[in-house]
Amino acid sequence: MRPLVRVEVCVDSVGGLDAAVAGGADRIELCSALALGGLTPSAGLMAAAGRAPVPALAMIRPRAGGFVWSPAEIAVMCCDIRASRDAGLAGVVLGASLADGTLDCETLSALLAEAQGMTTTLHRCFDLVPDPFVALEQAVALGFDRILTSGQAKTALEGIDLIAALHARASGRIVIMPGSGVTAENARRFTALGLRELHGSCSVTQAEDTKVAGFGFGPELRRVTSARLLQALVAASKESNGADQR
Repeated sequence: MRPLVRVEVCVDSVGGLDAAVAGGADRIELCSALALGGLTPSAGLMAAAGRAPVPALAMIRPRAGGFVWSPAEIAVMCCDIRASRDAGLAGVVLGASLADGTLDCETLSALLAEAQGMTTTLHRCFDLVPDPFVALEQAVALGFDRILTSGQAKTALEGIDLIAALHARASGRIVIMPGSGVTAENARRFTALGLRELHGSCSVTQAEDTKVAGFGFGPELRRVTSARLLQALVAASKESNGADQR
């Protein structure tokens, strides 16, 4: 019997946190600024997630842009990892690159040492590496628990062939978790490959107050977590569980 599929949802607000719990998420990726790909959440949001009944992993990313970090930024990231632990979070999501796009194993090793005892995800800096199979072996050697990837494409569905190949190469040594555009409608495409963790945003577009947007305090449209879409993704994953176990 295969293990059950677990659904992770990314959220960047207390409202998103509540929707994740209501929607039945198995795990939460906790961020700020999801419109920028996710940045480190505030201490207050970490504390709220630490009290939630669902395990949460904090994104450790101190700024938008690429993943080549300065020594000062690495020091900030180490401090944020400690804050995640102090808040009672289950783990962290992080990544670091060299100028050529390959993984910065030295920096990653230092960050993982700070996160010892927590569950760890290598984020989508993986999707920028020149050789994903070399990066896979590096992630295994470093001790990551999972890799979040779209298969080096804009969406996981577009990158599904590489995701399948990575899962086969991983051979149980590390979890390959597809993310970017994973929904209830396509979940079975991934679970049919034997993938046991799915990552989704499960978000809907919400119009912002025009005056707020006009003053530059936010975009005219923003994405918010939908408990309904998450429930649908969780239900689809359970259907996959049943199909795999019959």
